[in-house]
Amino acid sequence: YGFINTCLKSLVVEKYGEETWEKLRLQAGVQDSFLTFEVYKDEITMQLIDKACKVLGVPADMVLREFGKYFFEFCKRSGYDHMLRTLGGNLYEFIENLDALHSYLSLSYQASFGFVDLLFSFFPQEMNAPSFRVEKNEDGSMHLHYYSDRRGLCHIVPGIIGAAALDFFNIEISMKIVNQTEEEERTGKKEHIVFLVTQNPVFPYKEKNEFSVSPQCLVDSEKQIENQLNKEDLEKTKNKTGDRGNSVCPVKKSHWKTIRGIITLGKGKLLRGFDPVYPKSLWIDTKTFCNGLPFHIVFDKELKVKQAGVSIQKIVPGLQTMGICLDQYFRIIHPEVPFTISSIQKFINSQFVFQTRREMMPESWKQRPMLELRGQMMWMESLQCMLYLCSPLLRTLHELEERQMHLADIAPHDVTRDLILLNQQRLAEMELSNQLERKKEELRILSKHLEEEKKKTEALLYAMLPQHVANQLKEGKRVEAGEFKECTILFSDVVTFTNICAQCEPIQIVLMLNSMYLRFDRLTTVHDVYKVETIGDAYMVVGGVPVPVSTHAERVANFALGMIIAAKGVQNPVSGNPIQIRVGIHTGPVLAGVVGEKMPRYCLFGDTVNIASRMESHGVPSKIHLSSSAYQCLKYKNFEITERGEIEVKGKGKMHTYFLIRNKTATENEIMGKP
Repeated sequence: YGFINTCLKSLVVEKYGEETWEKLRLQAGVQDSFLTFEVYKDEITMQLIDKACKVLGVPADMVLREFGKYFFEFCKRSGYDHMLRTLGGNLYEFIENLDALHSYLSLSYQASFGFVDLLFSFFPQEMNAPSFRVEKNEDGSMHLHYYSDRRGLCHIVPGIIGAAALDFFNIEISMKIVNQTEEEERTGKKEHIVFLVTQNPVFPYKEKNEFSVSPQCLVDSEKQIENQLNKEDLEKTKNKTGDRGNSVCPVKKSHWKTIRGIITLGKGKLLRGFDPVYPKSLWIDTKTFCNGLPFHIVFDKELKVKQAGVSIQKIVPGLQTMGICLDQYFRIIHPEVPFTISSIQKFINSQFVFQTRREMMPESWKQRPMLELRGQMMWMESLQCMLYLCSPLLRTLHELEERQMHLADIAPHDVTRDLILLNQQRLAEMELSNQLERKKEELRILSKHLEEEKKKTEALLYAMLPQHVANQLKEGKRVEAGEFKECTILFSDVVTFTNICAQCEPIQIVLMLNSMYLRFDRLTTVHDVYKVETIGDAYMVVGGVPVPVSTHAERVANFALGMIIAAKGVQNPVSGNPIQIRVGIHTGPVLAGVVGEKMPRYCLFGDTVNIASRMESHGVPSKIHLSSSAYQCLKYKNFEITERGEIEVKGKGKMHTYFLIRNKTATENEIMGKP
């Protein structure tokens, strides 16, 4: 399920940052987020792990071990803390009951669910959960047998088990692979890894100080306690403490710590010395036993049935014939072992799941789903028989109805009744949670698309208005007109544009102007000048507005040189030759502001605009016409300029003007912004 991929993303983001996750995700070719209960292909997770090794430059075993540690913390944060803590009082019991946890979670999620393969957990029902078998060794270590359908994931086990040991039992462990084979004892081919687990205690600082007392104080304390306790009871308690093996890989305790562990209830009464009391004979008759435990089977070494509960007899009538072989009517689903007494004894700590054989069922049952039983095996040494205490493996009321069973078929004390009802409610809640998560993901995608559209809208707005002006308008503020004491304005137009329009189709004019303006627009970005507007064939830009800069004249001059070069690449639709343009430049003060509410425009006002327009209209084709004020700004700036002399300017009288020829220090590619 997506829970695993979400955890992997969280690990990468938390330890290496969002950029690393984005790089890893793109290389793996997967989406950015995952739904918790959505089933995803294993290949996605494997691809992420493979790319993580390459991107981070870390071996796969280290990545898996680190992921195992982080996954344990992630599960705790996700609400599995209490469930995991209750599995056992020590590490041995914790591991021994992992299979039971998988079985419970398979009820909750209707899928095989493995805590360690939880890394690829919440996986579909056709995939089996991993299995664990643990063996104690005489030296205090233990061998952990790990079975899994998924190969190559064994390095996650030390990460998760190590984190659990340190967090739950305050011990550090080391895990070393001592054997790695393909399991032959089971009917299903599984990877079988054997770990050697050794451990050492980790004491908190305060506890270390508490134990770091002087030797004399230690001796005095021991004597004081020994005087209070009956010597005989003390010796018995020591023996029991040593025999009980309460720790998985026991650490040798000091005499002082042994004494500290004894809790007394009155003189000579020891709380930790419990011994069960058994009756001399069993005070329950056979009929009551079979009715009180309706789902149980007793069979011998040859698998011959000696006894069966009444509900199993009702469902599988063949069991009423005592002495028939159990494997004729059932097959073992979990663990995947041969149906022999030796295999069952070897995996006796596992929960066993039996399934009825369809060919042996009554005709009325053959069209129904087969019944599965889940329970534990208990070997009775005195009788040389195995007791299978079980319950029907049912998750929902629907499964109960499919098998034409009723809650009354299950014993009142059997929690399976409650689990079916509770799980029915839980499944409804999970479905609602899934729907909410899908809606959340849809909203996230819509929000992302909205953000992209917003950026496009802003880009369009910033193309029409200066950014700071556009931001003020978006915020509903009034934009005040601003005075700029000095700026440089440029106008350009196409020579003989009227004649071209008269001889061409409108679409040809549009295509010609668009081709020209696209080139000019790119140059405004290269030279950082502001495009004010275009009217027909007229193109207007300004330097030093809306952001005042001291180099406004040089920027506009270089832009003008680029315009002349760019215009040579635009074809006249009439003659087929490159078009010619006139360019006029003037420097002076202006007033700038936004006019209008519908389609507002950032406009420039003042005589400087008029003079710049006159420089263009009185210019020469393919020349850049400068006013005297523009010339004064450029004459010491490495530009080649020639004098035109005095000319008569409409509305202004005689004016001394100049032509801009070239930039002495910049190449044509630099002017055009090309590499």
